[in-house]
Amino acid sequence: MFQEAKTELVNFSNLAGEAGKARREELTRHVATLFVLTSDRCSDEQVDIYDSVLSRLVSMVEGEVRAFVAGQLAGLRRAPEETVRMLVEDTIDIAEPLLVRSTALRDTDLIRVARSKGNEHLYAIAQRDLLSSDVTDVLVQRGDIVVKRRVAGNTGASFSGDGMDRLVLEAQADATLQAFLSERPDLADRHIQALTRIAGEEVRRKLSLKGEVIEASRLNEARRQAEQRMSNQFWLKRYDFETARGRVLALSKKAPITEAVLLQFAREDRFAEVVACFAWMARCGIQEASHWMVRPDPQPFLVVAKATGFSASTIGLLLMTGPWKHRLGQKLRALAMRKYEALSPKEAAAMVAHWSGASLN
Repeated sequence: MFQEAKTELVNFSNLAGEAGKARREELTRHVATLFVLTSDRCSDEQVDIYDSVLSRLVSMVEGEVRAFVAGQLAGLRRAPEETVRMLVEDTIDIAEPLLVRSTALRDTDLIRVARSKGNEHLYAIAQRDLLSSDVTDVLVQRGDIVVKRRVAGNTGASFSGDGMDRLVLEAQADATLQAFLSERPDLADRHIQALTRIAGEEVRRKLSLKGEVIEASRLNEARRQAEQRMSNQFWLKRYDFETARGRVLALSKKAPITEAVLLQFAREDRFAEVVACFAWMARCGIQEASHWMVRPDPQPFLVVAKATGFSASTIGLLLMTGPWKHRLGQKLRALAMRKYEALSPKEAAAMVAHWSGASLN
């Protein structure tokens, strides 16, 4: 039993019972703080050890200490993922900073919480800087009117056609939601027309004006978005590609890196590892691959992927992974797939040879 309870950092058998309460709380705070200070220098194995220790400690302490840990982990690019997943299932005062800010949470995590928790958790998710249409579909479906208003007013949120249809339908009875929707730069013409029919006079006036200058409005908004949050650097800084490269290198020593490995990372929404796997298989630098796979024009990625021999089904999944969930709409993805299927391996290899030694970024 002693060996089972002991980890590299903590002997949990000394923390049991009421007598260990103060020590548990102190140790939990110290471990969380130490991880924050050292996370950028930790190896994957060390992060896993921290995760094992913290996940067990947070299950042994009171809410005040769990809230402290959540606040410490919320702003980290690298975080102990199992601990984060535990904390976002907690009460909202504990889960909120992670749901709003943590980049360790993937769409699958957000969707799980959004499907199982109440409006307070949904409202926290709705405040994230970026939301894919898969997540907003759940928020719009399950959230109350306050959640719907918040997500409608989030300029970093993407919506599916069905999700926006539902918001427009809800807006019939809510003038505030109408106003939020009228400010969105990504409204399709049919949504503008639908809102115009149901909106109050002030919103109708704005929508009418938007309809008259819709193309100019979209161009101006596109420029603003490009300047503020849609540049490659915005996306690149959200991911730890060097750590992912180390993880893929370690995997390669145990077994070959194949499309199956790449697909598993893609299904888990582990974008940094997807890039590292792609770079490994395509025999290119991870810096090059990361730039290709965040840009809104995927042409270089498509050419290199074809020359490497990736299947069309794999490319279809990758085009819905990481930043491309936000940067590529349905039409652009379909166009990219048509280009990929039309490109021959011989043509792609010739293009890669021609590009050799030149920057594609």
